[in-house]
Amino acid sequence: MALQGILVLELAGLAPGPFCAMVLADFGARVVRVERPGSHYDVSRLGRGKRSLALDLKQPRGAAVLRRLCARSDVLLEPFRSGVMEKLQLGPEILQRDNPRLIYARLTGFGQSGSFSRLAGHDINYLALSGVLSKIGRNGENPYAPLNLLADFAGGGLMCVLGIMMALFERTRSGKGQVIDANMVEGTAYLSSFLWKTQKSSLWEAPRGQNILDGGAPFYTTYRTADGEFMAVGAIEPQFYELLIKGLGLKSDELPNQMSMDDWPEMKKKFAAVFAKKTKAEWCQIFDGTDACVTPVLTLEEVVHHDHIKERGSFITNEEQSMSPRPAPLLSNTPAIPSFKRDPFVGEHTEEILDEFGFSREEIDQLKSDKIIESNKVKASL
Repeated sequence: MALQGILVLELAGLAPGPFCAMVLADFGARVVRVERPGSHYDVSRLGRGKRSLALDLKQPRGAAVLRRLCARSDVLLEPFRSGVMEKLQLGPEILQRDNPRLIYARLTGFGQSGSFSRLAGHDINYLALSGVLSKIGRNGENPYAPLNLLADFAGGGLMCVLGIMMALFERTRSGKGQVIDANMVEGTAYLSSFLWKTQKSSLWEAPRGQNILDGGAPFYTTYRTADGEFMAVGAIEPQFYELLIKGLGLKSDELPNQMSMDDWPEMKKKFAAVFAKKTKAEWCQIFDGTDACVTPVLTLEEVVHHDHIKERGSFITNEEQSMSPRPAPLLSNTPAIPSFKRDPFVGEHTEEILDEFGFSREEIDQLKSDKIIESNKVKASL
């Protein structure tokens, strides 16, 4: 796989960090998740392809163990607020002095500097501070967060993956690692570059919820069907809009101009009344195979049974029969080969990892006795 031979240490955190490390693992990196002794499991459920080491970093000897691991690793991924790692004597200056090739990835909400850098926050806060949240919502309603996907996973986890990949590539030239300041506010803002670049265009001239791409247009929104399900419509271009009108059984010459914004509210009512007359399945029969840009809004249960999804094998099932999306994108020569094993238990691989890194049996036993590490090896059931 593309990242074969790359060793990543992931310090346990929530959501964005585990996702970032899982992507790296999916594409071949060896990922060790360093977790707190006494914790029960990764609440994010993103441990695919990883091994678990339970290590108390608050103890000086625990921090010393991590230093030894970092000396032989390619990437350290840490999710703590600014200054936490420095207090543990595990800042980049120390670790990169031990290992100049180490890529030190810092994934936080607000970044390593600035007045908010040491504050707590969640996806909705980062989304709000990036400016993006102000653009999401229906006309006359409060802005609303589209789950915790944009800031946590796109602006945070995935942007951090990108930073790590660029740092790994640059290291092939310089032979040196570097520090990555990945944060969810700036990552989300960067994702929204299109919004910033088109601010003064006609795309956003109306208030929130009244524009072409934010639910204001009758040809770019969702509609309820006769069975209480939904269809998504994205027929922006005139040729696609014509196919939409045809599929709805309407006539263009009896309707206002597609781009007449004053008529959009009434057009939405007209379209809604038509969509409400047939079930989702019936609308799929009408629009599937056309360029009308009309698709069913599938539930998570329905997605895996959709013909297109099944034809591409877009989802995988692990040994516990838990289903999840296949890694993307597809690489022709070195595709991801995700693990089908269950996620690791906390501390399941502690001893074997330390052994691989050159710790003696005596050292491991002493660390275990002193509660610096925790080992939860799975016992075979006969």
